[in-house]
Amino acid sequence: MGSKDPNFLGKFKTAWDENFKQNSSLVFVLCGSISAWIEDNILKNTGFVGRLSLVLTLKELSLKDSVLLLKAVGFQGPPMEMLKVLAVTGGVPRYLEEIRGDRLAEENIRALCFKEEGVLFREFQEIFVDIFSRRCDLYQAIVSVLSEGDLELSEISERSKLSKNGRLSEYLEDLIASGFVQRDFTWNLKNGEPSLLSHYRLSDNYLRFYLKYIEKNRLKIANQYFKNRSIQTLPGWESIMGLQFENLVLNNRALLWETLHIQPEDIVSDNPYFQRPQVRKQGCQVDYLIQVRSNVLYVCEIKFSKNPLGLSIVQELKEKLEKLSLPRGYAAVPVLIHVGGVLDSVLESEYFIKIIDYAEFLN
Repeated sequence: MGSKDPNFLGKFKTAWDENFKQNSSLVFVLCGSISAWIEDNILKNTGFVGRLSLVLTLKELSLKDSVLLLKAVGFQGPPMEMLKVLAVTGGVPRYLEEIRGDRLAEENIRALCFKEEGVLFREFQEIFVDIFSRRCDLYQAIVSVLSEGDLELSEISERSKLSKNGRLSEYLEDLIASGFVQRDFTWNLKNGEPSLLSHYRLSDNYLRFYLKYIEKNRLKIANQYFKNRSIQTLPGWESIMGLQFENLVLNNRALLWETLHIQPEDIVSDNPYFQRPQVRKQGCQVDYLIQVRSNVLYVCEIKFSKNPLGLSIVQELKEKLEKLSLPRGYAAVPVLIHVGGVLDSVLESEYFIKIIDYAEFLN
C-alpha cells in the first residue's frame, strides 16, 4: 500500500488524526520487508514525530532458538547435519519451518533449493525482486560480488562496475537495513575508537547460497540435473561453507563471550578485524577479534573443514599474529573455533588458549 501509492501516507495521517486516534484502544502496526522504505518515509518523516511507540527490527533467530525450532519440526540430526541446514537457511524461521524431520540435511536442501517447486528455489524472485523492484539489478550486482567474500567500498565499486558515489553507499545502506548485508568496521587498537575503514559482508546465508548455486543452475534444476546430486560435490562447497559458518559464528558471538568467560561490559570492541599494509607494517585480517579492557586481544580463527585440522592451522595463526600490529603492553591470545575436529597434534601443541568445537552449540 505504501510503496505503490505516493499519497498513502498523507491519507493515513489524515484518517488517524480525524478518526482513528479517537479510539484509545486502537494500535496501528506497520510492517514490511522493505525496512529502508519504513526508515525514510515513517521514522524520518516529521509528520509522524512523537507518534511511534515501538520500532522493532526482526532479525534471524539465535543459534539456540534455531536448533530448538529444528527439533520442534522433528529434525534430530547430528551437529554436522544441523550445520548444513543452517548454512543454507541461516536462522530464518520461515525457512526452518520447511525442514522435514524424516529427511537428512541434503535431502531437505535438494527439496527446498534444487526443485522448481521448492520454497528456496522461488524465494529470491518473490522476495528480493519485490523488495527492490525496478532497481533490483543494481542491488543484485552488489550482493553478487559480495557472495565471494568481504569487500571494501572501492572493491565493490570496481567489481560491480557501479560508480563509487553516494548512490552506491545508499544501495548498501538499503541492503543493510533489509538484513542482507553487514558493515564491519575495524578500529584503532590503542584507544578502541572505530576506524573509517570497513568491510561489507553478505550476512544472509540463503542469499549467498542462492547466488552461488541456485541462480546459476536454474535451467539445470528445471531439467532435474540435481535430483540425486550430493551438495558436497558442488563447486567450491567447502570454501562457501566456510563463509556460511563464519556468518553463524559472528551472528551468535555472545556464545563465544560466554565460553571465553568474557563479560560484555569488559569488551572495548569486537568484529572481524583488518589492517591495511603500510611502510612499517604488513596487512592482515582476523576472522574475529575481541578487545577487552585488560589489554588482551582474543584472536579468533574460524575454520570449517570436512577433515580434522592439523598443525598447519597453528603455523597459519602464528604468521597472522606476527603481522598484527599490537600496541605496547597488549597481549594477543589465539582462539580456534572449528567444526570437523582437530588432530591430537594440535591439542598437544598447547598453542591455543581455547579450542571451541562449535558442534557443542548445535547439540
